[in-house]
Formats: sequence, structure tokens, C-alpha cells
Amino acid sequence: MEILPSSMEKQPEQAFSKVELDSENKQHHVDEKKERALLWKIDLHLMVPLWVVFVFGFLDRINLGNVSVLGILQELKMSGTDMAIAMQLFFVPYIISDIPSNIILKRFAPSTWISVLCFFWGITCMCQGLVKNTSGLIACRFFMGLCEGGFVPGCAYLMSMYYRRHDFQKRFSLLWVAGLVAGAFGGLLAYALYHMHGLGGYSGWRWIFIIEGLLSIVSALPAKYLIADWPEQAKFLNSEEKALLKERNSRDAGDGARMDRLDGAAWKRIMSDWKIYVGSLIYLGITVSGYATALFIPSIVNSLGYTGIQSQVHSIPVWVVAAVVTLVVSFVTDRVRHRYGFIMFGVVFSSIGYIILLCQGPLNGGLNVHVRYMAVFFVTTGCYIVQPVAIVWMANNLSGHYKRAIGLAIQVGFGNIGGIIASNIFNRDAAPMYTVGYGVSLAMMVFCGIMSTVFAAGLMIENKKRDQGKRDDRLQLPEDVLNNLGDDDPRFRFSL
Repeated sequence: MEILPSSMEKQPEQAFSKVELDSENKQHHVDEKKERALLWKIDLHLMVPLWVVFVFGFLDRINLGNVSVLGILQELKMSGTDMAIAMQLFFVPYIISDIPSNIILKRFAPSTWISVLCFFWGITCMCQGLVKNTSGLIACRFFMGLCEGGFVPGCAYLMSMYYRRHDFQKRFSLLWVAGLVAGAFGGLLAYALYHMHGLGGYSGWRWIFIIEGLLSIVSALPAKYLIADWPEQAKFLNSEEKALLKERNSRDAGDGARMDRLDGAAWKRIMSDWKIYVGSLIYLGITVSGYATALFIPSIVNSLGYTGIQSQVHSIPVWVVAAVVTLVVSFVTDRVRHRYGFIMFGVVFSSIGYIILLCQGPLNGGLNVHVRYMAVFFVTTGCYIVQPVAIVWMANNLSGHYKRAIGLAIQVGFGNIGGIIASNIFNRDAAPMYTVGYGVSLAMMVFCGIMSTVFAAGLMIENKKRDQGKRDDRLQLPEDVLNNLGDDDPRFRFSL
């Protein structure tokens, strides 16, 4: 008969295992504590200054929508079509400058490039307050688009080099909320600045442009000294913290998946990647609504029967609710490490709002004004759930310096064609029904959902092929080629 060891004989082994486990847990605890301290330090040196600059930049971008109901049309003798041209021309240089701007950002200190952009878009915003005719306004909008074009893809690119894929969404959404704060604050600030009407011989709407442009100019100088540069150049990190950051990012992306050399082969891999084009179509679908709300919320609220000043005030709660929901969603999507489902939720939520607005009927005798106002909340909230998630989802699935820089620039640049579409479909001459505007926005929202589904399915299929070893032949490539594959590296896995 086998004699089992007594509990006393077994105890030393159990005690040793417990000590070993406690030691491992303690070490793990120390590592987590260091990582939290590192992230807090990065947040302070990267997120805070970028957030402030984004508020002023977005304020300058959308303030034409605020002044459109405050007398600019009458003073400059502009028609609704003239206003649409001024709004849409902003997006032409905005789109074409995205890729060159991100390439410049890669080669220079991000703090320098971003602060230069901020200074010059502030100058062009101030100039809008001094124009004498429609042509002058259109010229200012063109140069503002040229200056602002590289900011959003640049921020996404810079942040993606500091944060792991599932630390990224909450940070980027927090940055995106700066735009929502600018929307709410913009309405309140426009309301306050309009009371400067007549001061210095200038109309109230002119002071809105002048003061808001001045805010950007003033913020540009400290931005140069406060915004963090690339991780390897970051002066606020010591050598131990840089090593920890590098280890965290390597653990997130896996071995390889680099693209630090922009040669002919790299360009070919970037430009032939289906993800970039489908991701751009996703963003195009949502930016129509994004710019419709950013530029035309005061006009849409005005079309519900409110006066110009009331429209500014009633726009504020719309932005506040959208900001809160966007932040909540960003934390949840990072926690569950999933993007696709949240995009579809935002698409459905926003679509419900558009359907209500399309069915509202005449101003007198149609749906109650409170129901119409509620629909504006649905549209804006759903839209701002989707927008930041769409950008981060793309960033999560592009690996390598140049792949991410150019891929995000293409997505944001191409997607901002939605701004041109929005500027045409929400012509002031179509108020108060905006049937074309609401109808096209709804169709593009559905298109966004369809493209998101295609993107998710493609990622799942590719991950399955890699799990089955069907891409492992790439591991036999020469080392210099293998180390510049980006996310074509078979060891990289895509995230839904």
C-alpha cells in the first residue's frame, strides 16, 4: 500500500509556493505602479497641452457656424450659397495637407510643428474679423484649412507612439471632447462677445473672430515648450522610463511590426493596404454628420424656432451631453478592448435622430419643438461616439512609424471630404426643413455602419489566416525587409 505524505510533510512545499507567489505578486504590483506613474507623466506632458490647443483650434474652425446667425450674411451681403462656399473651401487644403504634414511631423519635433500650425491658424482666424467682402472671407478660410489640416492626424500619430492600443481610446476621446467643449464654449463665448457689438466700430460677429483667433496665437508659444516630442526625444522621461515605455509598446504590438524606413517597398505596402481605404470610408461616412453638427448646430437649432442668440445658448447642452457620453464610451471601449460594437451603437443612435428630424413636418403643426430638439441631441451624441472610435480603431490596426503616420493622414484627409459634403447639403437657403441635409447625413451614417462591418470582417479573416500560419512565409524574408513590414508582419494581430 502506498503511504501518502502527511500534511506536515507537505507543508514546507506549500509554504515555499506561497512565498514565491507573494514575491511574484509584489513584483507585478511594483511594475503596475511604475506603469501608472509613467502614464500619468505622459498624460501631463502630452494630453494637457494638446487638449488646450485643440479647444482653440476647433473653436476657430467652427466659429463661422456661430456667426452665420449673428449678422455676417447681411453685412457682407452673402447668400446661403456664398456661406456654403466659404465653409467648404476650408476643407480643400485641409484634406491635401494631411499627409505632407504628418511626414513633416515625423522628421521634426512635434512641439515645433504643432505650435507653428496653431500660431498661423490663429492669425487667419483674426483676419476673418477684418474682411470687407465674401472673397476675403473665402481666402481666410482657405489658409485656415491649410494650417489646421495636419493637427488631428498629427495628434493621433503622436499619441499612438506613447499609448498602447487599449490605453489609447480614452485618451483620444478625451482629446476629441476638446472639440465638444469648444462647441459648447463657442456658443457661450459667441453670445458674450456679440455684446461687444459697436466697440471700435466693429460688429459683434467680427469680435468673435478677432478674440478667438487671438486665443490661438497666445497659446502657440507655450505649446512649443509644453507639448511632448517623440518618446525617444522626450526630455521629461528618464532612461528607465523610456525603457519601460519601449517595453510596454513592444508587449502590445508583439515582436517586429515596425516600419521606420520610408522606401519604395514601404510606400507600396501602405498604398495597397485595404484597411486604409475601408477605414477612410468609415470616417467619410461619419464626418458628414460630424461637420453638420459642428458647423450647423446653431443654424439647425435656429430652424426649430429659436432666435439667433437663443440658438447659441440652446446649443450648449447638446455639446455637454455629447461630451459626457463620448467620455463614458471611451472608458468602456478600452476596458472591454472592443471598437466595432460601439461604432454600430453610435450609428443607430444618430440615425434615430435623423429619422425624427426628417419626419418633423412643418414648423407649425409638425412635431413638438422639444421632440425636434431631442433629435438634435441624438444626432450629435451618436456622431461623437463614432468619430473618435473610428480613428483609434484605425490606429490600433496600423503598426510602424510611417505606416501609422501616412495611414492616419489618409483616413483623416479623405474622411474630411465629409466637410465639403456637409457644407453643401446644409445650405442656409434650405432652412428650416433641411430635408436634403438630414437625408444625406442619414444615408452616410448607414454607409459608415456598412463599411465598419466590412472592416471588422476583414480583420477577423486576416487574424484567422495568421493563426493558421498562412502568412508565416513572410518570416523567411531578409531581416531588413522583415523589420520594415509594419502590420504585414505575421506576428501582429488585429483588434476588433
